[in-house]
Order: sequence, then C-alpha cells, then structure tokens
Amino acid sequence: MACPYCYARRMYDRFGWDKTIRYEDVFWYPGIKGKPGDKYFVGSMMELFGDWIEKWWLENIFEWVTSYPQRTFIFLTKQPQNLQKWSPFPSNTWIGATATNLQSYAFAVLWLQLIEAPVRFISVEPLLAEIPTEKTRQFSWHPDWLIIGAETGNRKEKPPLEQVQDWAREIIKAADEAGIPVFTKDNLKLPANEVRREWPKP
Repeated sequence: MACPYCYARRMYDRFGWDKTIRYEDVFWYPGIKGKPGDKYFVGSMMELFGDWIEKWWLENIFEWVTSYPQRTFIFLTKQPQNLQKWSPFPSNTWIGATATNLQSYAFAVLWLQLIEAPVRFISVEPLLAEIPTEKTRQFSWHPDWLIIGAETGNRKEKPPLEQVQDWAREIIKAADEAGIPVFTKDNLKLPANEVRREWPKP
C-alpha cells in the first residue's frame, strides 16, 4: 500500500535497504533478548498481512511467537480484512489495525470484531482527519486499546498539529467514557498533563 505518509519508505530510501519482499529466518531466530513480560512490535517496517505474503511465512512467525509464551508480541496491519484466516491468534499476541480517518476506523472495527485475540486494538496514527465520536459511539463493538499519533515528516498536505491535537482530545474523551485505555504518541506533542501511557489488560 503506497501511503503518502509512510515513514518506512523514507527509511528504506535513506539507508538503501533492500526492498525485496522476502522471508529471512535471521529476523526471528535464534531467539530474542529481553525478559518475561517484555513487549515486541513485530514487523514495524512491513505489512505482514498483505495478499503478497506467503502463508508459510506467517506460519513460521506465529510458531516462533508461541515459543515465547511469557512475552507479548504486537502486530499491526493496514489489511484487517485478512486477519480472519489466522484467528484465533496465539494467547500472547495483541492484534491491531491502523486507522487515519472515520472510514478506515469503521473498516478496522468491522474486521477486528470478527477475530479472536487477547487484545484487539486500533492505532489511530497518523490521525489525518477528524473521527467524529458521535458516530464511533454508535458502533456495537469497541477496541480494547487505542493508540493515537500525528504524522511525522514535512509532507505539505498533512493537517496542522494544533488541529490534530483537538481531534485527539475528542477521541480521548470518548475513550474515557467507554473505559478504553489510551496511549498517546510523542509526535502529538500534547502538554505533559494530557499525555496518556495506558496499556490494555488482556
């Protein structure tokens, strides 16, 4: 998906990384550093649930994930319509979908509610348009967790930060009413007393 705000593409271009879509065990084995209770964001620079991903790649990744049951692995996708084929997900995974506006938020809700995972979340980053909370309150299903962030970089078409902050405040207010924990990203540049660092309870 050629998102105009893609930070991964900028980094691949900057560092001259290989853009070939491929699977390499070196990214997952022979193990991970850290300790029980640690959280890992898997595939932060790639889309693991696209139609172009080989089935056995994800099978290997989930097998690897289940070998570390005391650690949490976080997956995020822009292709939530492909999540059902992997449900139910391992008991140590959190599964999320990206939303940037009301349409993609509703799309995330539509598909996330159909899967089984300990935590199902929506990452509203980058927040590119207002997501009217009078509409989201009417949804019959709500995520277990919300991440909210602004767009980074200097793209001319991105909305002013002050406007994004106001949109974020409305989302946070609605989340509080619904009892949904919220994690705000540093790129929102909210005042210290408005920063949220809440985690879901699986």
